[in-house]
Amino acid sequence: MAIEQSRLAEKLKLTLDSDQLTNCMRCGFCQTACPTFNETGLEAASPRGRIALMKAVADGVMAPDQQFKEQMDLCLGCRACEPACPSDVKYGQLIEQARESITSETEFPWHVKAIRSLFMERLFPHHGRMRMVGGLLKLYQRSGMQQLTHKSGVMRMFPEHMRQMEAILPQASSDGVVRAWEKLGLPAAWETTPSGQRVLVIPPVGDKLARIGLFRGCIMDVLFTSTNVNTIQLLRRAGFEVAIPTSQTCCGALHAHAGETDAARRLARVNIDAFADAGVDSIASNAGGCGASLKEYDHLLHADASCSDAAHGFARSVKDISELLTEQGRPLPIKREQPATTVTYQDSCHLRNVMRVQSAPRTLLKSVPGVRLNELQGAERCCGSAGIYNLTQPQMSTQVLDHKMELVEETNAQVIITANPGCLLQMQWGVYRSGQSDRMKAMHLVDFLAESLEN
Repeated sequence: MAIEQSRLAEKLKLTLDSDQLTNCMRCGFCQTACPTFNETGLEAASPRGRIALMKAVADGVMAPDQQFKEQMDLCLGCRACEPACPSDVKYGQLIEQARESITSETEFPWHVKAIRSLFMERLFPHHGRMRMVGGLLKLYQRSGMQQLTHKSGVMRMFPEHMRQMEAILPQASSDGVVRAWEKLGLPAAWETTPSGQRVLVIPPVGDKLARIGLFRGCIMDVLFTSTNVNTIQLLRRAGFEVAIPTSQTCCGALHAHAGETDAARRLARVNIDAFADAGVDSIASNAGGCGASLKEYDHLLHADASCSDAAHGFARSVKDISELLTEQGRPLPIKREQPATTVTYQDSCHLRNVMRVQSAPRTLLKSVPGVRLNELQGAERCCGSAGIYNLTQPQMSTQVLDHKMELVEETNAQVIITANPGCLLQMQWGVYRSGQSDRMKAMHLVDFLAESLEN
């Protein structure tokens, strides 16, 4: 993949936020929070080092060569550096600006272009196509083809990390949350808005406290359909009416992380209109990565005068489900008799560092009788998932994960709880890699709580 260095240098000068570059005091507080610095010990692999590289390019001191690009790619984007920074440097914005510039000035091979276009433009934004992919994966998993593929040795053609991740993929669905809820035969009604959008509305149990819009996600809705269904169950048992606008689309997080910022902006506009049209009081996210992306639509669209005000209102309305349950909802009807279970909690980086939600998930876990929460040392450190980082940077992702699992073992937990689908898959991969599948499992917070509800 060739990079036109002179054009990239000019693009970086125009794109990078000069105020944020100069805000960095080079104090180094970010280094201890940074997973890639902790793994390598290299200055260039720290937030301070990457900002120095960006500034050097913007100032014309160095050229943005291949090593520059590699350091920008090596960043997990976990943003643990931001809470640690005394100057409040918006590192996440800088790294996305750098990646946007690199993407725009990189000549990708035709097959890379085709793959990026397939996933970013033709699949993730289209819910119907995602359900079709879910149906194909479901057929592969349940028809015997998966077992045949393993026995035949075909999987040996793929790298080890891909073989292991394929083995721990959850059962896919072709339904999505809307169809899955309708199949349950539980209360629901369709509304049609003046604009013609269809909205599935699920009534609360008891008096209505507020109308909550459910962000269903793209990958989330085909690989974790049951988690979306359980999210509705928790919200309605807490007193919320749940509305699911059908014209919503992908949050755009993967697009923004990959430098496809214009595509992320297009998706953001669609989501803002969809939830405004549905007339919701708040928007519930059950995926830390998606929630953080939605929460920053105001920054993403700050230069678009036509919708910047709407983007600000949208961002303020986005809440993680744990926030809604602990701060606005009625207490959940938890079964009083629960088996004794030792759990530990792995923070979703974006839930903790961007949405700044730390205590709510832990409060909910402690509310379940029989649960002992053993805090995980370094729970705030990234698990190595970071969207598709475990596919694009498998070596670093595996190093980070293996060190994480060493700390997990010290908790003696039976269940690892997290609040983001990517983190959940990564922790399931960690359990598999560490050979502890017989005594430990990883679960989404929503699913764990749903299992604890009274019937």
